[in-house]
Amino acid sequence: MKFTMQSTNALLRKRSLNKGQNVQMFIDSEVLRRCSPMVPFRDGFLLRSGVENTKLGQGKVTYRTPYARKWYYTPANFTGAPMRGNFWFERMKRNGGKEAILRGAAKIAGGKAK
Repeated sequence: MKFTMQSTNALLRKRSLNKGQNVQMFIDSEVLRRCSPMVPFRDGFLLRSGVENTKLGQGKVTYRTPYARKWYYTPANFTGAPMRGNFWFERMKRNGGKEAILRGAAKIAGGKAK
């Protein structure tokens, strides 16, 4: 029996798992999409800042406004509450987003999510 082993980098590249490849681009875009209805919204600037300041495929979603950190961590009476409010990323994950994103990423990578 002959056994050939591929390098870790070759395996990651084959499954599109490297930074900047399809799986990470999908995860980043899904985080933005699934967080969208939960981000506090007055004039849309905070929500748009996530799209404008996130480079898909880099593994980091960034909301960049002078008040983004404050509204993420500080409870307040948000218009559209309770759907819109603080801790939008954590709430998105708890509301089924985490599992859905994992399933989609696994499908792109050619595997199965548990």
